[in-house]
Amino acid sequence: MNLEDTHIQEGYRDGFHDALKSGNQEERELGLKLGFQVGEELGFYRGCIDVWNAALEIDPNCFSSRVKKNIKLMGELMDKYPVLDAKIVDGMDELRLKFKVISASLGVKLEYDGYPKPSQVQGIDF
Repeated sequence: MNLEDTHIQEGYRDGFHDALKSGNQEERELGLKLGFQVGEELGFYRGCIDVWNAALEIDPNCFSSRVKKNIKLMGELMDKYPVLDAKIVDGMDELRLKFKVISASLGVKLEYDGYPKPSQVQGIDF
């Protein structure tokens, strides 16, 4: 093996290891971003379920039996959602669908549209 081949192999090996490190950092950043987005959406759904359950505690007849059943099923989906699993995104479609069914049954237009931007929050005082 000549000197040029040795340098080519060393360069390839060094480049491969650098790309691997760089790729791991990019994957970590993407995972954090995706995890944050999913966590926000799950929090929104949990808040809705909590409000609906609070309304049921005040007036057990405020929703139809079908809506009550769907609220219960959505709560169960939330309880068994794999938040510590690498496949965190897999169950979101089922939760989104259940949420839409409940919202439509209640005749309200609720939707999760991400974290509100400052321009969307004008006029809210705390």
